[in-house]
Amino acid sequence: MKTKINKSVLKQILKPLMVFALIFNLSSCVEQTDSTSATVNSSEDTGETITSAIDLTGKKIGYCSPSLNAPYYQALLQSIKATTEKNGMIFLSADGQNDINKQVAAVEDLITKGVDALLLNPKDPDALVGVTRMAKAAGIPVFIIDSSINPSADFVTTVQSNNLANGELAGEWLVKKMGNTTMNIALLSGNAGNPVGKTRKQGLLQGITEEQLRTQGKIDLNIKTQAYTEWSYAGGLKAMEDILVAHPDINVVITESDVCVLGAIKAIAQAGKTDDILIVAGADGQKEAIKYIMDTDFYGCTAMNSPVQIGKNAVQYAIEYINGKRDFPKTSFTAPLLITKENAAKYYNPKALF
Repeated sequence: MKTKINKSVLKQILKPLMVFALIFNLSSCVEQTDSTSATVNSSEDTGETITSAIDLTGKKIGYCSPSLNAPYYQALLQSIKATTEKNGMIFLSADGQNDINKQVAAVEDLITKGVDALLLNPKDPDALVGVTRMAKAAGIPVFIIDSSINPSADFVTTVQSNNLANGELAGEWLVKKMGNTTMNIALLSGNAGNPVGKTRKQGLLQGITEEQLRTQGKIDLNIKTQAYTEWSYAGGLKAMEDILVAHPDINVVITESDVCVLGAIKAIAQAGKTDDILIVAGADGQKEAIKYIMDTDFYGCTAMNSPVQIGKNAVQYAIEYINGKRDFPKTSFTAPLLITKENAAKYYNPKALF
């Protein structure tokens, strides 16, 4: 049932959100750095030469992924490897194998090998805090990439896409597309408590509500259900099958990631509802999603989270640190970018890993 929100209740709801948004935006002004615009994901990433005042030959860059069982993680690893080796350095990698204990052990092994910089993509924001302190004690700078870590960890900067801004762009686009049409929304999330997913969701909801207030003078945020997909095709398929049974009136699906919804498309198609449901993703710019945006009307937009660009930026910051730079912001974002039918062809690469 859709609830009408009167002005006094609306103020009570929006007040904490406005305070949160103000705090976030102020911290973003301090923490965010300018970075190059999103790079099209490549199947043949040859890396990028980065200016260095010292000889980088023999320097070792270590990277630990939470897993390599997804194209995104593979593309990110390839980008880091290519840029590391392009600059004459040695690349050492470790796979957490989707197990937090294995990821902790893998990072400890990289520290033992004496890397000159450690790039870490944490599976869990809290469980890797200890190894960052171990790295610092060994004189190894840690760069958190793609995901986030507990602020108490010892790290130089976090390198990731601007998940809040990307989500806002997608939410704004949705409201402009739907106009005054009532939206019955299903939200497909990754997994509970994931900090990146929470920020993307925050961005989507802020984008929707801000655009509604700006253009319609009201908020009509009718989210019928939320389901977790575990960031997988199979999870998205199962979640969408259940949603369509419980909520046959759904006409919009918003999601924290392309991967959450790519499996859901099969369920939507099997139910004969591709003409009735509009999909909007807060991330990632996965090639399959971009292809759907180009070829169909039911996948409306996604936002760029380029593993290629994140990988290049991370190695660049590591090289800058090796050269003596220390004044890094705590968060370094790639530029936000919305992908729609109007620009999808520019960012589509059928040979890309991701």
